Amino acid sequence: MNADGHDVDESLVRALTERAQRAERRCAILEAYVQELRAGDRHDAGAELSRLQAEVAMLRAQRDTILRSASWRVTAPLRAAMRAILTAPHLLPAGASAAILRLTPRWLADRLNRSGAYAVTIAQHYGSWIDAFDRLDEADRQAIRAHIAQWPEPPLISVLMPVYNPSPRHLDEAIASVREQLYPHWELCIADDASTDPDVAAVLEQICMADARIKVVRRHENGHISAASNSALALATGAFVALLDHDDRLPVQALYEIAVVLVAYPDVDLVFSDEDQIDDAGRRTMPYFKPGWNPELMLGHNLISHFAAYRSELVRRVGGFRVGLEGSQDYDLALRVVAQSAPGRIRHIPAVLYHWRRHSRSQSFSEADLQRCTTAARRALSDYLGSVGTVAPAPGLPQWNRIIYPVPDPPPLISVIVPTRDHARLLARCIDGVLQRTDYENLEVIIIDNDSKAPKALALLQRLSGEPHIRVLRHPGPFNYAAINNRGVAEARGELVLLLNNDIDVMEPNWLREMVSHAVRPEIGAVGAKLLYPNGWVQHAGVTVGAGGIAGHQFVFCDGAEPGYFGHLGLARNVTAVTAACLLVRRATFLDVGGFDETELPVAFNDVDFCLRVAETGLLNVWTPYAELYHHESASRGRDDAAAKRARFEREIAYMRRRWGHVLPADPFWNPNLSLDNARCSLAFPPRRVKPWGFCEMRGRAGSGDRP
Repeated sequence: MNADGHDVDESLVRALTERAQRAERRCAILEAYVQELRAGDRHDAGAELSRLQAEVAMLRAQRDTILRSASWRVTAPLRAAMRAILTAPHLLPAGASAAILRLTPRWLADRLNRSGAYAVTIAQHYGSWIDAFDRLDEADRQAIRAHIAQWPEPPLISVLMPVYNPSPRHLDEAIASVREQLYPHWELCIADDASTDPDVAAVLEQICMADARIKVVRRHENGHISAASNSALALATGAFVALLDHDDRLPVQALYEIAVVLVAYPDVDLVFSDEDQIDDAGRRTMPYFKPGWNPELMLGHNLISHFAAYRSELVRRVGGFRVGLEGSQDYDLALRVVAQSAPGRIRHIPAVLYHWRRHSRSQSFSEADLQRCTTAARRALSDYLGSVGTVAPAPGLPQWNRIIYPVPDPPPLISVIVPTRDHARLLARCIDGVLQRTDYENLEVIIIDNDSKAPKALALLQRLSGEPHIRVLRHPGPFNYAAINNRGVAEARGELVLLLNNDIDVMEPNWLREMVSHAVRPEIGAVGAKLLYPNGWVQHAGVTVGAGGIAGHQFVFCDGAEPGYFGHLGLARNVTAVTAACLLVRRATFLDVGGFDETELPVAFNDVDFCLRVAETGLLNVWTPYAELYHHESASRGRDDAAAKRARFEREIAYMRRRWGHVLPADPFWNPNLSLDNARCSLAFPPRRVKPWGFCEMRGRAGSGDRP
């Protein structure tokens, strides 16, 4: 609260302050270089130091000016609402995001859009997207009914609905959304948790008389949502149970979409979908277009949430809903089911099959007592993880989670492989960051020199070759990034190998321990870091295949201090690939898959190809935001603009299309309803997913893409 008594949301101040602090850290780094190298290789360090000190002063002045301004005080409520979009969009009333965006000054909207957290383009264009790609006409409905009629044994789905004092109108609409399903093989199991509103009992009595597929049990004592859900579960006879809150709604195709997966994959244990929010006027907002099954992201927040269907036998085997974890009871159930299942038995449907009602008369438990829900979620996570990891609040996202995995004692030897050619200043900074500013001692550095000619570079290499823990290997000939790294791994002695570009600069000391804590996990393949441009914008937050035609970095140019789309910039996630600019992997894994392809992919896409081959073995690649570094992208090699380089690049593109053409349009960790034209979570026009009844003519309204 400021001196005038107004509440101040400090997100922008914090962002400016953080940038100033980063600049100060860089100043400290340069000061060390000035003292050590002023007479040698770093004559430019003093000028660069002066520039950064001026930048720090400018940022501090900008921060102070904003804090003193009248506009800062006047817009405090709006900025608080904007922060809610960034950090907790699921808790906003329906329609709030669109209203906020209409009122938002351009400078603040630009900041939101740059953050990628909830891209302005999604809020602006979601209604048009729905009209174009998420409406059923009569021909679609007939095709669905015909498809269902072909199944000899359509599965029965039991929809569980715990009820406690909802708005009678909203309850009636929720039940109607089940009765209107195009898939007829369902039962609705309702447990009224001793509601005190007589109108609720009247609605339930009337509905039971209208449809024999609806079962109702009235509890005599209010036991809260876990106990009520168990009472509903006791009524269920279907092979699968699906969860529906008492005031939410399903689109008419929801159960059909679930059934398509159950028929196509008879061994499936869990199916989940995308979701959005709906208001009393029926307006849909805030879609969460989720990645496919992502076990790492699931630990950060409840990825499954709505709409989900579980194998009934498995739900009963794990004990149903646990009393005492109210508010996160569905998260707890999902974790316990996942623990008894396998990745191949968990399926994601990239379609919005659930409308979460906002601004209803009665708050959900999670809205009314967020802290208790967060505590329950972390208890569920701790039980799921056991001794594997420790649960902590995610930095900047306190309602979500960070898992801290242990590093073995003693820590394994890491071989840090740094390709280089000339550019002594970059290499000196990189090596200093690894050896002097990194909180990890058991490592060796292997510098692979590819024909350096500059006198300063040669002098630096000569000096470094005499340092302990450093080896300098000569690798003459045309630049072949894949071959250089393969040479380094062949010479490595470490259990783990870290591929590190010479234009990487260390920001925080614990980055490598964070990466090691993932790399030593038996289910993990390659580990990538959060790489930022020097101005704080994102350079790398994972790689999406298909983006830009072959592959592209996620959230590039977004603000590195922001949480990203539903927390995706602030939570550890599984990704299809990570950049070799900073890639940690077990040496045995690297060798097992054959390393980098130095014949077909000498320069570009060799890291993507490598990660895809790692994934083929069943290992998961992971990106962590808790290892942050600066990356001066391609500073040491230049751009691919020469004719020969362009021809080589075209050959590499052609090879990737031949080798991975079946994968490129369907990255499992990038929703097909999101565009591949950019990395900021804008909507795909059209989406890359066809309707699951694929024989139905789309009449120009859908594109090619995935099936569930």
